[in-house]
Order: sequence, then structure tokens, then C-alpha cells
Amino acid sequence: MPEPTPFDGSNTAWLLISTALVLLMTPGLALFYGGLNRSKGVLNMMMMSFSSIGLVSVLWLFYGFSMSFGTDTAGGLFGELSSFPGTKTFLAETDLWGATGIPTYVFMAFQMTFAVITVALISGALSDRTKFAGWLLFAFGWATLVYFPVAHNVWGGGWITQKFHPLDFAGGTAVHINAGAAALGVALVVGKRIGWPRESMKPHNVPFVALGAGLLWFGWFGFNAGSELTVDGVTGLAFINTQVATSAAVLGWILVEWIRDRKPTLVGASSGAIAGLVAITPACGFIDPWAAVLLGLVAGAVCALAVSLKYRFGFDDSLDVVGVHFVGGWIGTLWLGLFANSKANGAITDALGASDGLFFGGGATQLGRQAAAAAIVTVWSFVIAFGLAWIINKTIGFRASAEAEVEGIDIAEHAESGYDLNTAGGGAAAGAFAMAGIGGSASAAPAAQAPASESVAG
Repeated sequence: MPEPTPFDGSNTAWLLISTALVLLMTPGLALFYGGLNRSKGVLNMMMMSFSSIGLVSVLWLFYGFSMSFGTDTAGGLFGELSSFPGTKTFLAETDLWGATGIPTYVFMAFQMTFAVITVALISGALSDRTKFAGWLLFAFGWATLVYFPVAHNVWGGGWITQKFHPLDFAGGTAVHINAGAAALGVALVVGKRIGWPRESMKPHNVPFVALGAGLLWFGWFGFNAGSELTVDGVTGLAFINTQVATSAAVLGWILVEWIRDRKPTLVGASSGAIAGLVAITPACGFIDPWAAVLLGLVAGAVCALAVSLKYRFGFDDSLDVVGVHFVGGWIGTLWLGLFANSKANGAITDALGASDGLFFGGGATQLGRQAAAAAIVTVWSFVIAFGLAWIINKTIGFRASAEAEVEGIDIAEHAESGYDLNTAGGGAAAGAFAMAGIGGSASAAPAAQAPASESVAG
């Protein structure tokens, strides 16, 4: 009998750090999406991310982890619900995850953060027009019917893995293609924002966008390098590939802007970073760094062009979840069929049953496998997201009223606004703020004379 795997403090410490980094990504996403949104809907946009943390974390504990990583059932579609129920106690000393030496609870928490941000990503397609109750019901249904089964199929040994042996190091298929396909489905049901695309709907807070992108970039090292689960050479490979691919994608995106629009923008650079992070996610532990640089350049440029697809085809994907996450996820997933290299990571052929990429002597076999897995997840996620959104819209309603949308969904859905610039109320403090230029007035006039409707652009 083989000796049981002992507890490994180094692996456990790294995964705890990675878990915290990935959790930070969802508040970072809230800032990124919030800044891209108009000011009158910034809180609703951010609430969809924060509510995903609350809702999905609880679902994950009680049955999501079992559905994703439990023993195969239903022909490999999802895991057995009794495998890791939330009512069961796992001992830190003996209940370890595989040969990693990591307690089951730590791996459970790490994967929980993936489920959280995948659901939150979808919200970027729905800004300014979504009922919060409708969003919560959709998030509950989609996580249960799509994310948990897809995670099982991609990472938990389910049917897709058994049939096709696709490579997905940290979530190109399970996270980004999955969320992007769902975003398209639900956006088609909810419909276009009032005035889109005639009216300008520019980002209301570009510094928020850059701050959110920076937090996402920082947290993504836990997302990608943490997915190795152990501290070894592949962890370092995933780490450096994440950095160089993202950097190259920033250059690729702003180069397209420079040629097309004559002006590179901070929003473009921030979006390019996200495109690079998305594309490198499935490939970070399986390709050489030089191939990661090429991937970043391609992803940045292609995603910069892909965001215009919504205007050509007439679907209102508000914050470009389809153009960045869906397209970027497909690019990174197919890239493995070309550049996967077992010399960089022997697990490609030894443990995962996959093949080297086309340019490393593996032929087109792995490229076909990658395309098949991505296509199955695309259809699965799109169909169920569309159906869920349609049912919600026909019952409790998914879309807010036209009045709420025009006047501001933050007030209608949450009874608060992101920016209260009315300094009415007088007093010495108000006068001091007015003299200092805070609150929208740069004059020394009494605060009560400031316009009551003053707000930031958007």
C-alpha cells in the first residue's frame, strides 16, 4: 500500500495566498465594470459583483463543490452531491486533496473564488437595465445548471475530459468562454439600453477602470499560478506567462487604437490587459514564454477589433464581455492546439492524455480537441442562459422599467446613488468645501446656491 500523502505547508500557504488573490479579483471587477458604466447605474453594476460573492459562496459550500469535483454521476455531466456536502466535516490532517498535501477545505475555498468571479463576469453585459432580483435568480440558476457541471467536465474528470482531453490550465473554457456565451444569451433576452447605440454611453470614471484592471491583474497571478496547486517549476512558468502575455496584450490593443483612431486610450490599455489575462488563462502552464508574448499580442489586437461586433450584429453587450472574454477565451483555448509543449509541462502527455500542439509535432489532434470542448461549452452555456433569462423575464421580470432606466437604476433598485454632489445644507463646513472646489463649485458662493442636480458626466 502506498504511503498516504503528508500535509504540505508550502503548498497550502501558496494556495491560501492564491485564494485571497482570486477573491480580490471580484471587487476589482466591480471597480472595472463600475468605471466603464454610466454614473447613474454604477452601484447596480457593482452590486451584481458583490452579490455574486455572497450567493455563489454559499451555493458552493452546500452543493456546488460536490457537483464540480465530486464522483462522476449522470454519465459524467456532474459530480455526486454526496461527495463533499456542506454538512460534512473534513479533517485538516487526513482529508487532503490528492497528492498535493493541501487540506480539502483550502482547495474548496480556492475553487469557490473561481465560481464567484465567473458568475460576476456575466453582469457586464447587463448594465443600466437589470432588476436586481432578476439578476440574483439568474445567478442562482446559471451557477447551478451551467458553471458547476462545466467545471466538473473541464476539471473534475467529467464527460468532456473523458471524451476529448482538452487542456485548460486555469479557466479559458470553464470561466471565460462559459461566461461570455452566457452574457450573449442573456443580453439578447434583456434587449438594448434605451438610446443605444445612438447616444454616447462613455465610461463615467476612467481611473476606476484602471484601478479595477490593476487589481484584476494583481489577483490573476493567484488565478493562474495558483492553479498548479503546488509550488514547482510549472507555477513559475504560469506566473511569468501571465505577466508577459498581459503586457503584450496592452501593446496589441493600444496599437490597434493608434492605427484606427489615432489616439491610444487608458480605457483601451486597461481593456487590453484584461484581454491578455483572459487569453493566457487556459495556456499559462502549457506554453513557453515566447509563445505567451505572441498570444498576448494577438489577443489584444483581435479583442480590440472584436468589441465592434455588437454594433454590426445589433446586440447590446454593454461592457464587452463577449468581445473580450468570449473571444479572448476562444483565442487562448485554440492557441493550445498550436503551441502546447510537453517539454514545458510534461503533464500534457503524461497525466492529462493530451497531445503537443501543431507547431511542436503533435499534428492537429489537440487543436480539434480544444475546438470541440470550447464549442460544447459555448452551446451549453448560451442555451441555458438564454432559457433562464427568458423564463425570468416572463415571470418576475428581468428588465427594469423604462422610467427606472432613464432616471437611474441605482435609485430605482437600491435607493442610493454613487455620487451625492449636492452640498445644500449650509454651514461653515459646506462653505469651506465650496471654496476648495469640492462638490462641483469652485467659487466662494454659499453652498445652497449650487445646482441641486449637479453630477458627474454619464
